Amino acid sequence: MAFLDPILNPVLLPLLNNSPFLGILLFSFLISVIIVLAYKYFTNQEEMKRIKDSQKEAQKRMKELKDNPSEMMKIQKEAMGKNFEYMKHSMRATLITILPIIIVFGWMNSHLLYEPIYPGESYSITAKFPPGLTGGAELVADEGTELLSPAKQPVNSDTTWTLKSTAGEHFITIKAGTTEQTKKVLITTELKAEQPVSLFRHSDIEQIKINYNKLLPLGPSVSIFGWQPGWLGLYILLSIVFSVVLRKVLKVY
Repeated sequence: MAFLDPILNPVLLPLLNNSPFLGILLFSFLISVIIVLAYKYFTNQEEMKRIKDSQKEAQKRMKELKDNPSEMMKIQKEAMGKNFEYMKHSMRATLITILPIIIVFGWMNSHLLYEPIYPGESYSITAKFPPGLTGGAELVADEGTELLSPAKQPVNSDTTWTLKSTAGEHFITIKAGTTEQTKKVLITTELKAEQPVSLFRHSDIEQIKINYNKLLPLGPSVSIFGWQPGWLGLYILLSIVFSVVLRKVLKVY
């Protein structure tokens, strides 16, 4: 979603750079507000309430009929029909909101999936070679990049080099067999990253990968019962909370 960068970066990137968690919190709230308002004003709320009430009544009757499987199955079938009816009524709101949300999600994913590579921080690049390729591989760094591992290494299925670079764009070239391929690396303090993987067809170098660290918005020392959520997991968790609260406050069914 790079085409959104000129529009969204000046407004939203400073917030994400200051605190990824606060940025995700704000995004989760705003998107939840948009979705809930769309459901409130683009659906028939009286009809949606009627369907919801009938679903609750069906669930209550199924509990009462747990000792009568045949009758419970009839009620369950009716409940499934009500679920389909509810989905049909909500489809209009879903269609209105889904495209802008997908676009914003794409922008968020491009900025919140990986930690940036900071100036002077060591990072690694891995090249993948086709089976049967022998000999050596060489990494050639541009000005401003320092190699922390030998430039020339024997070819394995995967060969990794460790580097560090100054701020800005850098172009790293790998040579193997009769081929050389170049990969761009971005060194920055902002939440920006180049595409981690470049693939090459009909080449002695099949793939070059920048080994980014996953962005942990809560920090590496914080976990939820052992789970360290990325941006998407955290967004889903927050949006569920916001949606439940907003639906109750705004009486959306």
